[in-house]
Amino acid sequence: MVSAENCRLRYAEQIVGIVGVDDPRIRRAFASVPREDFLPPPPWTVISQGVATQTGNIADIYDNVLVAIDRARGINNGEPALHAAWIGAVSPQPGETLIHVGAGTGYYTALLAHLVELGGRVEAYEYESDLAAWACDNLRDYPQVTVHAASAFGRPLPGADVIYVNAGVTAPDAGWLQALLRGGRLIFPWQPHQGWGTTMLVTRTGRGYRAKQLMNVGFISCSGETTRSPGGPRPSEADIAATRSVWPVSEREPDRTATAVYDAVWFSADSVE
Repeated sequence: MVSAENCRLRYAEQIVGIVGVDDPRIRRAFASVPREDFLPPPPWTVISQGVATQTGNIADIYDNVLVAIDRARGINNGEPALHAAWIGAVSPQPGETLIHVGAGTGYYTALLAHLVELGGRVEAYEYESDLAAWACDNLRDYPQVTVHAASAFGRPLPGADVIYVNAGVTAPDAGWLQALLRGGRLIFPWQPHQGWGTTMLVTRTGRGYRAKQLMNVGFISCSGETTRSPGGPRPSEADIAATRSVWPVSEREPDRTATAVYDAVWFSADSVE
């Protein structure tokens, strides 16, 4: 029988290879964190291309598959290759402060904690109280992680180098943008339409909040979201594709470059260097 450790080593090579992430630190993180420690007891339900299969074979969870946490609520341990691509895009560094929104049971929180190392800090927010309690227990051996059983919307946040959002949002909270330090990176699924959207990578520069689209995604909606549109049509695919920056309304009022406007934030076709 193949050991769990060998499964993880093979899995780590596979996952970073799928998305072409050339960072040995990310490979080591995937190889180090036992995925099974963040899942319900076996048999596990693995989901690949929409097909769910039950398995007690640990090798089956070390693949690019979703694994169900709570099927009734549609909560899964997300697709590893997608997260490898996202983690590569925000590139957490040792000593950085990272905010994880939608931590679930903590598997990807643990990977992020490996990357900021003991000198860094991870503030993990999980709105569902049962998942937050589970994550807190799962992450007890990560002293750099604090789990908050709360929404990350509408609350003061510490200054952050990275904000990593694990649930679909209509728009980011204005406080997330304002919490970014200079050079800070925010990654989130922008889902103005039900069930689909795009990955947005936002970088805070000296002139504003540069936004770049990475890939199409479909995430479970973020519980506790408070962002609202003031009315009017939702952004079209063309509007989304034209977006180059995002702004808190308190810092810059919406203008003719707007591609989408919400109560406290808006998206713009204006480029930011």
